[in-house]
Amino acid sequence: MFDEKMLIDLQSTLGSSGILISFSGRFSQGIIEELGEAIMKHMEAEDRPRNSIYNVFAIFVEITHNIKKYAVSKLGSEFYDRIYNSGIVTIGRNEEGYFICSGNLIEKADSERLAEKLDSLIHLDKDQLKKRYKEQMKKDLPPDSTGAGLGLIDIARKSSKSMNYSMRNMQDLSFFTLTVRV
Repeated sequence: MFDEKMLIDLQSTLGSSGILISFSGRFSQGIIEELGEAIMKHMEAEDRPRNSIYNVFAIFVEITHNIKKYAVSKLGSEFYDRIYNSGIVTIGRNEEGYFICSGNLIEKADSERLAEKLDSLIHLDKDQLKKRYKEQMKKDLPPDSTGAGLGLIDIARKSSKSMNYSMRNMQDLSFFTLTVRV
């Protein structure tokens, strides 16, 4: 049972980790918009540069839309409810700047393909990422595609350091985490 001590401990953990905003659960368009607006207002109140505010906001929106889109794509799957309720995102700040950390359950069959995409981006510099983005924009989309595949490239372009990710096996699924720094 959740009690006030657990809430105090959670508050302490979030504060000591530099977490400014955290959400766990189903991502709706309304929740994404409200959290995005909250982080923008927080950063504006701290008089952060517009470019930093835009990059944190854009990365947050792309990540949360990816989580939501992935969950919706699993409608009809035996794991749909678990996947849809597994999303978490945190935005925080430390001495290096802002960070956006996210996580969600994905089917194991999808984890290898996602890891390949991320591995192909992580070590690219800004010029290489720009080139990859332009190349991807020129590609024809497959008929079953849900997007142009630009999201992860755009996240990498807006980050100040290489993205970090992990996949943790959890029975029939994997828990995917992504950390981006701005």
